[in-house]
Amino acid sequence: MRVLGLDGGGTKTAVAVAVPSGQVIAVSQGPGLDPTAGDAWEGRLLALLQPFAPVQAAMLGLPYFSEIPAISARQTMVAQSVLGVGATVVNDVSVAYEGALGGAEGVLLLAGTGSMAWARGPMGVVRVGGWGDVFGDEGSAYWIGREALTLVSRHLDGRQQASVLTAGILDALGIAGSALIEWTYSQPQPRAAVAALARRVDDLAATDADAGDILARAAVQLVDLGRAAARASGQGYDVPWSYAGGAFRSAMLLAEVTAGMGSRPLQPRLPPVGGAVLAAARRAGWRVDDGFITTLAASLAEKFREVKE
Repeated sequence: MRVLGLDGGGTKTAVAVAVPSGQVIAVSQGPGLDPTAGDAWEGRLLALLQPFAPVQAAMLGLPYFSEIPAISARQTMVAQSVLGVGATVVNDVSVAYEGALGGAEGVLLLAGTGSMAWARGPMGVVRVGGWGDVFGDEGSAYWIGREALTLVSRHLDGRQQASVLTAGILDALGIAGSALIEWTYSQPQPRAAVAALARRVDDLAATDADAGDILARAAVQLVDLGRAAARASGQGYDVPWSYAGGAFRSAMLLAEVTAGMGSRPLQPRLPPVGGAVLAAARRAGWRVDDGFITTLAASLAEKFREVKE
């Protein structure tokens, strides 16, 4: 018996297969599965799933699921074409929540390529944010990268005095300022490309006021998401909370969000792919206790470390 969990974000995807002890027997990684970036996601998803079929149950966290009906139906069809009706598709933030909080009540702040708050409390499950990059995703890695590009453009044409940020971003892109428009509109996956700049902003934030200000404003946006989710789910100011997503690799961003939330976060018990495995194990009817979660966490870390090596 084995189950499969998949966490498919806008930038990268992780897959893990586990047995009833919580031990992970296989992992895989691949590119993002953003369905708004073209049709390539279908082939990528099939390639990630096919080596592991069949499984007793599978939980796939995919971007935009439950947000756009036509896309959601297609995602379920592709998953079940490989894994059968035992495959369940949910929004990628749902599996991140399961991983971080182990299913307990609280709030999860997600800041990856996009952003969202997901809460579970006395008034049920609530999501706040996640409206997409055109008019949402505040505080996300994409939002941070976009804000940096906005400032760079203002520096380049003289609307604001240039800072270290401008040189740092252009250096990271390997271009001159005159090529910025060409770079922006020639990216095959523009959301992922812009989101990748968040790491450069974080690198510069310790010495550049503009970069630090972007992270501070991102934190305000994320705290706003978290507070709204806590209220809507019937939880108070001192709500337990955790976090997930690549933007939180920034120690400065996490510190600013922690200050805004008013309490220290719970360390995520599992990464999002672990949350997917956990949910699949529950769906399969396995015994899921603290021992299972502890074994799963350690085994996931070991297996993905081996992949990186």
